[in-house]
Amino acid sequence: MPAITPDTIHAATETLSDLTDYLRENPDPVEALALVEPLFDEYTGLPVQLADTLRALARALQEHPDVPRTAQVDLLITELRTAAWEQADQHALHYVLDDLRDLYGSAGTSERGSARCP
Repeated sequence: MPAITPDTIHAATETLSDLTDYLRENPDPVEALALVEPLFDEYTGLPVQLADTLRALARALQEHPDVPRTAQVDLLITELRTAAWEQADQHALHYVLDDLRDLYGSAGTSERGSARCP
């Protein structure tokens, strides 16, 4: 595994920022959905990854011998774990994308003249 540095993480957040800017330019909906789809994958998407990262950080801090054992640190670790659960709850966003794709597909079909005749 290559070394993880603050620069590599910063590059990832810059990519997300670029995606946000691009989406603000009103791209084609099919392309927009395709671009964000990996972010909301049910198993590997951003909510799941961020939740796992927060839990791993909490565990690393809790188990490290140099981290003081105080009520304040315990509270902060608990807050990290709570945030992890809140992020994990967002894993269902992939269903929203599925529904949007279905709606866009339906709207696109009727716009192309496949409306029913009376």
